Amino acid sequence: MSEQQAQEYIQQAEKKLNGWGWFGGGNKYEDAAELYAKAGNTFKLAKRWIDAGDTFMKAAELHKKVADSRFEASRDYENASKCYKKSKPEAAVGALLEAINIDKEMANFRIAAKHHSEVAEIYENDLVDLPAALDNWDNAAQLYLADDSPAMVSKCTLKAAHLAAVLGQYDNAIEKFESVAAASVDNQLTKWSVKEYFLKAGLCQLCTGDTIRVQQALEKYCNMDVSFESTREYEFLQDILECVENDEVDLFTQKVYAFDEKTKLDNWKTSILLKIKKSMAEEPSLM
Repeated sequence: MSEQQAQEYIQQAEKKLNGWGWFGGGNKYEDAAELYAKAGNTFKLAKRWIDAGDTFMKAAELHKKVADSRFEASRDYENASKCYKKSKPEAAVGALLEAINIDKEMANFRIAAKHHSEVAEIYENDLVDLPAALDNWDNAAQLYLADDSPAMVSKCTLKAAHLAAVLGQYDNAIEKFESVAAASVDNQLTKWSVKEYFLKAGLCQLCTGDTIRVQQALEKYCNMDVSFESTREYEFLQDILECVENDEVDLFTQKVYAFDEKTKLDNWKTSILLKIKKSMAEEPSLM
């Protein structure tokens, strides 16, 4: 029944578009767009996701032709993307990018940022295109900055930092972790997370293989937050730095195990620590 009703809405929309009226085409485009949107929602009830997405795309294109309906067009593209995501993630990205163009033209930066975040998640989880995901998290952060939403800027910047490190862009990751730490250190709500950001930045510093630079970074972090030097995170970074400097792989493993016993390491930290350990094992020995 739902599919039949959707087809009836489409037929009504096509009839509107092919009709002729005394008052120009504006109303017929808007009326047809609303009928296509109804058809899209009806296809959703029938779980005909591709048909729903295609129909919402038609609604969006028609709403774009109506002067005051660009917000509705953006919403149609967003609805299309949700339907496409079920089985056509590439099409979902395309729909969201269309929405973003409209959002930015209308200075709806917060909505545009939200859509960039959704694109990033699709690239990260469905299409497994991490560079594209990183770019979209960066774009989301910039748009949240324009919207004066510091908490969301930090959230997206952290997402981008994690991906940058996974991609081996350690300097990029360090810059992002440090920027979020700097924005958080004087904030009563977020200052307790600063040691976590410094830990992640420090691990990325260790991935560069420049131990002098790592020590300088740790000193800088202590200057940024005087309480950092008394944390387990600082002690851990100093311990593994010493292991790297002395090429003590077994002691490195012991230090990681001891830290994990008290502060559980997540998958991201574990993967970065494995990269550090691997680099130690690959270094040529003089003995």
